[in-house]
Amino acid sequence: MAPPSETPETRGQVADAPRNNWVDRLAPDWSRPWLRLSRADRPIGTWLLLLPCWWGLALAAMEDGWRWGDLWIAAGCALGAFLMRGAGCTWNDITDRDFDASVARTRSRPIPSGQVTVKGAIAWMFIQMGLSAVILLTFNRTAIALGFASILIVAIYPFAKRFTWWPQAFLGLAFNWGALLAYAAHTGTVSVGSVLLYAAGVAWTLFYDTIYAHQDKEDDVLIGVKSTARLFGAATGRILSIFMVLTILLMAVAILATALPQAAVLKLVVALAAPWALGWHLWLQLSRLDIDDSALCLRLFRSNRDAGLLAALFLAAAACL
Repeated sequence: MAPPSETPETRGQVADAPRNNWVDRLAPDWSRPWLRLSRADRPIGTWLLLLPCWWGLALAAMEDGWRWGDLWIAAGCALGAFLMRGAGCTWNDITDRDFDASVARTRSRPIPSGQVTVKGAIAWMFIQMGLSAVILLTFNRTAIALGFASILIVAIYPFAKRFTWWPQAFLGLAFNWGALLAYAAHTGTVSVGSVLLYAAGVAWTLFYDTIYAHQDKEDDVLIGVKSTARLFGAATGRILSIFMVLTILLMAVAILATALPQAAVLKLVVALAAPWALGWHLWLQLSRLDIDDSALCLRLFRSNRDAGLLAALFLAAAACL
């Protein structure tokens, strides 16, 4: 029998999932463990994987305008981000199941809590990857090659915290790969501007995921897991300010490398509002940051959806000019 505090909707809920999320409210009972394994009850990760894709697509459209096919690229990236984020989280939970069982925030996840077996999780991961591959194969050859190349980074990421103090850098390499892929899906190639945009995304990930990692730093010490949160410690604010500046500068240079040759002043001004708006949001986060307040760290981390959307909107608007 469930404890009195539980309801049919919240039974099996993961501790750090938002209350009243759509999985707990709307999903059929049989599907909830699988959706929770994919972090569908916490959509912020899908947003953070998707937004660099939309950045890359908008940057590409700044060169020669929007096309009807871009609607599918944008939608395909959204579906692919949902599926591949789910596959990546499933893989992460398979490899981290022993660690997760030792951490208060994660021991309620489907594998350590016994809702899903490891064999079931492996099967679920391949189902999600297969569906993602179907979407990827609708893009051009360059984008397809980039998509398959990303699997290696995704596979390595869960192990990074075991051998480096910079696992957030590996997450950045994986989560921002879509900037290159979506750019290539539109143009058929990869440019200097798209690589610089990718680098801006990596710096952004180092910023927000260091904030996220401060939630677990005490448990990480006990179980021997490395992170930039532990590495930076009390200097986190100062070091994050460096990543903030890098994010702004790299995105601005990516835009200049793409739009400046066209000498379209209005387009350039609107596009450069993207790093300005993103930087403004990151500065607001830094001004509020308290690395010892776990609840605040989680709220600031989640607010990066809005930060990334601001940049995407300005880039998309510039591509219309």
